[in-house]
Amino acid sequence: MAKGSKKSSLKAALASQQSRLKKKQEVAHASQHAERMKASSQKQGKRKAPLRPIVPFTSTDNILLIGEGNFSFARALAFDAPRVLEFLPPSNITATAYDCEEDCYTKYPDARGIVAALRDKGVTVAFGVDATKLEKCSALKGRTFDRIVWNFPHAGKGITDQDRNILSNQLLFLGFLRSAASFLASGPIPVVNKARTRKRDPDDDGSEEEDADPDAMGDDIDTTQKGRGTVLITLRNVLPYTLWNLPKLAKSPPPAPTGHPPNPTYRQLRSFAFHRQAWQGYEHRMTKGERAHGTGKTGEGGEDRTWEFYLYGSR
Repeated sequence: MAKGSKKSSLKAALASQQSRLKKKQEVAHASQHAERMKASSQKQGKRKAPLRPIVPFTSTDNILLIGEGNFSFARALAFDAPRVLEFLPPSNITATAYDCEEDCYTKYPDARGIVAALRDKGVTVAFGVDATKLEKCSALKGRTFDRIVWNFPHAGKGITDQDRNILSNQLLFLGFLRSAASFLASGPIPVVNKARTRKRDPDDDGSEEEDADPDAMGDDIDTTQKGRGTVLITLRNVLPYTLWNLPKLAKSPPPAPTGHPPNPTYRQLRSFAFHRQAWQGYEHRMTKGERAHGTGKTGEGGEDRTWEFYLYGSR
């Protein structure tokens, strides 16, 4: 089979899946909106306990950060992390960016000072790291991680056609999940401790948040034994990002083209709301850097949500 035919076959499979998802979501969104409006009116006047942001790390984790932009999340993790991570060694953090170092500083002027502070602290910083080709990064060779984190990934190709934009980002996810698989630590399947989990609302999509004092933030994973590594991807949980269908791609990836390694299969451990305010000084930046004009409206009205996956099968 010709190389072009292989690529076309993968794109056709994703496009077909994408079309079915769009129709399904249009119906579901209309129904969910009506149900939520009804539920909202019924719950008015009832006071809810505050929700505690989930911190999906422990102080012994080796953490790899992908696509860091201005490195403000790495700074929050290394300098101002929630109290449960106060003993996390800076040397356990590896922060990477797709751009080369000078391009990064041109896009994000504040990154230069942040990177200098991170390096002084003992954090490993690497530039020119392609999320779909992690094996090519010398700083990662021979290493495995307990958590591989990518906050707000985007192909950044500036494609205005929605279907082509969705396909571009789906191919990015598949490449990343395939590359990340060999860098995840081995171990038993991680277990989420739900003993203190608040009863979920029927409209809640897999939230694992708990009622607690915000100053006592911690994670919900059973830490009595070291589990296998997980991948955490954070996106806006609203159109058009929901059309990328991340959970389905991770759990049921399309077949890889002939001659290529098979796409690994993941299982979803949990999903939970991502609270930016829990990470002091964190600022989400656009893939194209600081723009001279416009603020952008894509993704307004939704929440930030993290999906956490582990590799399915023997590890």
